[in-house]
Amino acid sequence: MKPSLFGITNSNRDFTQKETWGKNQFNSSFPASLVCYMASRNLKLKYLKLNGSSEVLHDYLDPNELLGLKYDDPNLFFSFESDYSPFQKLVVNNLPRIDLVTINSKNGNCLKGIEIKLTALPDNSTCRLTDDKFGCEIVVRPDTIVYMALSIILSLEEDRKFFKNILKPLNKISDWTHGANIVPYLPLMGQLIDKILSDRLEKQTPLILQPIWKTNGKSQMLSDNAFDVFIWSDFAFAQLFLKVVKGELRKDNDKITRQTRSVVWLAKMLLDHSSDGKVNHKKVIDELSYNTKNDKAFAVSGRVSYPFMKCKELTMPRIKKQEVKNIILGGGQNLLSPERRLDSVILGTPGLFD
Repeated sequence: MKPSLFGITNSNRDFTQKETWGKNQFNSSFPASLVCYMASRNLKLKYLKLNGSSEVLHDYLDPNELLGLKYDDPNLFFSFESDYSPFQKLVVNNLPRIDLVTINSKNGNCLKGIEIKLTALPDNSTCRLTDDKFGCEIVVRPDTIVYMALSIILSLEEDRKFFKNILKPLNKISDWTHGANIVPYLPLMGQLIDKILSDRLEKQTPLILQPIWKTNGKSQMLSDNAFDVFIWSDFAFAQLFLKVVKGELRKDNDKITRQTRSVVWLAKMLLDHSSDGKVNHKKVIDELSYNTKNDKAFAVSGRVSYPFMKCKELTMPRIKKQEVKNIILGGGQNLLSPERRLDSVILGTPGLFD
């Protein structure tokens, strides 16, 4: 058998080539394979959704529904780091690439656009706690905010007047580039986004694929219960930073932080589309930086993400470490370059491929 990953038969990546197992490629291809493997075992993915009280609740999602076709359908094609073309009509200029686009190769139609956040459990903020309090750090790049905005816009496109009316108060902002103009409106932005999401809960869709891999505390050894997958809807993931922002606003902080800036980005993109029918995402990200680098949108620690993700699957992931040999196939582990933490932990955990 040639080096490969379970379930990814048709792809724009050649897993017989060493470079496909290095850098950031493994961090998106392994999660896609893990989803296929869980589908083969009839295990549903943990699905985090928003409810009418703006709270994140837990459900389950069929892996095949996330992929758009059954995991072993011969027409299922995995296109990594690609444009999700259904969003193209919503933007000015080119789309940023999304981590994974699934395609029906029979007709060429895009099925799903998925952002991937491969996260370690526990992180530095929770590694000294007991297993049932472990959490994951989640780092979010600006492109994720763009895709979240476009996902929300696409789901509400036929109801454009609805969020145009809700966001109307934000038209009073004369200059979005100056933080002093924005800070007084931050609480209102959070409230308006909350209203849009809570009033249209039936429109939320899966967007963020967050696999977890668990180690024994802070060690470099995989836990016996090593892997599981969480899915965030676009609406639920917005709450991850909206709730953080609400806490910051209570502190009477007049500085725009990364989290509050993400709220501004989201609000501005929704507002622009409601009035112009298009989003100039690059202009929003570049011009509304507020003296903070744009290398990432924001990050939350495991202590922050834990209340959202707390469940039995977080404490005891369902995929055993011994099962990694059913996911990484054909000696693929020999092509890994331990440049990233998961690579080195897989290579450093004895007996996984015996």
